[in-house]
Parts: sequence; structure tokens; C-alpha cells
Amino acid sequence: MVTPSPQPPTEPTATHGHNGHDGHEHDGHEHGSPGRSAGHAPGQSGGHSNGHSNGPSDGHPGGHPGGHSGGHASAGHAHGHGHGHSHSHGPAAPVSKHLRKVIAAVLIPFAAAVFIGMAVLWPGGAPDHERSGVGFDRQTQQGVVTTLEQVDCKSVNAAQVPTTAAPSTPSGRQAQAEQTGECKKATVEVTSGPDKGRTFVEIVQPGAPRQLEDGQEVVVAYAPDAPRDLQYSVIDVNRKLPMALLAGIFAVAVVVVGRMRGLFALIALVVSFGVLTLFILPAILQGSNPLVVAVIGASAIMLIALYMCHGLTARTSVAVLGTLVSLLLIGLLGSGFIDWAFLSGNTDDNTGLIHGLYPDIDMSGLLLAGVIIGSLGVLDDVTVTQTSAVWELRQADPSMGPRALYRAAIRIGRDHIASVVNTLVLAYAGAALPLLLLFSIANSSMGSVANSELVAEEIVRTLVGSIGLVASVPVTTALAALVVSADRPGSPAGVPATGPVRGRGRRRKR
Repeated sequence: MVTPSPQPPTEPTATHGHNGHDGHEHDGHEHGSPGRSAGHAPGQSGGHSNGHSNGPSDGHPGGHPGGHSGGHASAGHAHGHGHGHSHSHGPAAPVSKHLRKVIAAVLIPFAAAVFIGMAVLWPGGAPDHERSGVGFDRQTQQGVVTTLEQVDCKSVNAAQVPTTAAPSTPSGRQAQAEQTGECKKATVEVTSGPDKGRTFVEIVQPGAPRQLEDGQEVVVAYAPDAPRDLQYSVIDVNRKLPMALLAGIFAVAVVVVGRMRGLFALIALVVSFGVLTLFILPAILQGSNPLVVAVIGASAIMLIALYMCHGLTARTSVAVLGTLVSLLLIGLLGSGFIDWAFLSGNTDDNTGLIHGLYPDIDMSGLLLAGVIIGSLGVLDDVTVTQTSAVWELRQADPSMGPRALYRAAIRIGRDHIASVVNTLVLAYAGAALPLLLLFSIANSSMGSVANSELVAEEIVRTLVGSIGLVASVPVTTALAALVVSADRPGSPAGVPATGPVRGRGRRRKR
């Protein structure tokens, strides 16, 4: 059994007074291979070793941590020449057992608190309510267009009073088309629910944004209180097939490129949606505090997704700690500025409908919950990247201390900050593009646009999330540098200073 040397990497020392080589490899050969153990006399045969070269056991310096050293001691080689091959490892070596205990002492109580909170607040499903028939709160079924024919709009709109609007205005042009243009008369058959097989007629105006086609699958709304001929109406088209195909292409691409890591990422994505739909949304509807629910739910998603995708390692645990600190900062900043700016969270028809159906829901708290959940996905990316950068830098140069590691990794983090913040801002701007177009049409100033509650919500959401992202880089980098550097001095991260070399490539007993 060979004991690795705790000494730092140095130039290999030539043996038997052979000082004609400086220890560098030439054409795959190296002199005085560090993979040789004590007691291998020149001329001894056998002895093929393929292990971690942490220095020779006879006191000669010159190990290459993090690589494999293959040494062939063959008969007749008076100077002990051997073949040396260096291979770098993918995953970083684990930190010491003491540090793992410290990390576990922090994360295990946190994880226990998260899952206890989920158990206490578990809603058991969304509460029942009487459907209002407004917006999304309607009874819906599936349908299909069986026949489609062209008709004169005047004949089907005969009961309408002619508009007095000028034809140069949008409303005037639409009214004129409804009286003189060609309309479509669609016969729709209900294909699901208790009225399966029932048909009704839908008139499609020429200026309608949604035009129907023969054989097209549609979504129909059912209004039980309306007259029988008006109980069903088309509200949307059925997009399940293209959406399912696109999801399948996405899943295949992730698995093909990411392999097992991609498969675990997909599983984590399913679990995240499960936490969102089975816990977060129903718990908020049951009347629980949206901020508390969002923090607990986001923490559960973070723990499950990070450990499932990146493994139960110290590296992942540091990323979890960095993400947690950043989420707390986002929560504090978001809560303060949402209250200070008097943002109600009730700014459109959908939030108004939610407030009307469930008046006990704290809408400003719901806004803050959205900020936290929306920032979580990007935070995971930043913290994992920074932690991996520190680990890889440490593995490449085990002599680097925490300050040197931090300075090197923070340069990577600055590049990441620039791209991530820009991505976040553009994502929110793209989602609010129709709203921004309306303000542009109205020739509103930037000040008045930013002051409106609808835009102010997006500004607070973007800036608070970006501050959390920016703060996550130095916080996670500092934590990772401290953790990976806290092992025993003079030994690579996670490699014990004494004891046998274990795992793949262990030297054979002689």
C-alpha cells in the first residue's frame, strides 16, 4: 500500500545521479516517474501501476494531483524510465469529512424546515367555487368544426344597429365589414362532456383575429344559464398536438445532448411543476400567505432540482447556500419596494378576477411571490456556474488560496452578470411588448410610462431580481473559495494528507 506525499507538486527528481533530464515529458516518456513506489529496484519486472500520482512514497517529490500516472517498470532499464500519462478528472474531489459535516449541519435543518412547512401548509387541492363564466373561469369542452360555409354578413348581422362611427376609424371599418363583407358560418360539434355529439352554429366575422377552418379542433365554452341555442360558443382553438410535439422535441434534445444529466434535468423540471401546481397555487388559493408559500415552495424546488441534477456533493451544497442567501435578499428588497411604491398587484383582468373570486388573497404578496419564483431559475444557473468555476480552478492549481480563487472566479462571474442581467431585462420586456407598444402609440413619456402601476410592477420585478442575481455571484464565489480551501494545508481539496490511495487506479499490493 502506497502512502501519497502531502508535498506540493514540484519538478521530478532524476534518480541514480541521472541529471540529464529536467522532468518534462518528451514523446510520451518521462524520467524518474513519480508513479514509482519505494522498493522498486532498477531491473525489476512487472509493477504496472495506474493510480493517482500524489508523489512517490520514497520521499521524492513530483506528484501530479488530479491525474493518472501509468508507470511500467521493466527489466534492464538501469535508469528507471517509465511511461507517464496524465488524465484530468471531470468531477472535483470531495472536500474533507469535517467540512461535509459542517455543510450538513447547516443544510439538513434547513431542508427539514422546508419540508415540514410544506406538510403544514399542504392544501389538499384548490378550493371549490361557483363558476362565474368570466375569462378563464368557464366550463369548457372540446369540439370540432364539421362544416364551414361563406355567408353574407348582412344576413347574419341583420339585428345589429348600423354604427355612426366614421369609416376612417377602426371601429367604423369593422362595423362596415360586418354589414357588407363575407362572414363564415361554422357548424361545430361538441366532442366531450355530457352533451357530446351536440352541434351549434358559430358566426365568424371577417375582421375577427381567430378564423376557423373545416375540420379544426376547437375549445368551446358552456354557459348553463344561457338560452339553449346560445349555451355553447367557440373561445379558442385546440393546440394540444403542436404543443405536445414541441415538448417532445425539447425533451429529446435535452436527453441527446445532456445524456443522463439531461434526463435528471427533465425529471427535476417535472418535479418543479408538480410543486408549483400541487402546493404553491392551491395553498395560495386556500388563503395561506403568498410570500411564505413562495419561499417554502421555491426552497423545495431548489433543493430537489439542484441535488437531482448535480448530485449530493459539497459543490452542490455551496450552490444551494448561495441561492438561499440570494433568495432572502430578493424577498427583503421586493417586500420593501412593493410596499413603498404602493403596488397592489391587481392591475389587469386576470388579477381582478382572482381578487373577485378570492378576496382574501393578498395580491401584493402574490406579486412578491412571483418575483421570488421567477428569479429562482436564473439564480440556480449563476450559483452552480460560479461554484463549478471555483472547484475547477482549485483542481487545476491546488496551491491557490481562497483569495486567489476568489479573484480568479469573480472575473468569470462578472462576465456572467453582464449576460444574465441583460437576459432577464429582455425577457420581461418581451413579455410586456404589447403593453409597451400601447404606451408608444399614446406618445407617453418615459416618466409617465414608468410611473404607471402596470409597468412599475415589471420594473420592480426586473430590478429586484437583477440585484439578487448580482449579489449571488460574490456570495457564492466567496463561500465556494472558503469551502474548497479549508482542507488541510498542502494537500489538494478533498484528498487526505495520509492514508492509502483509494478508488479507481489504486496501486496493486506487491
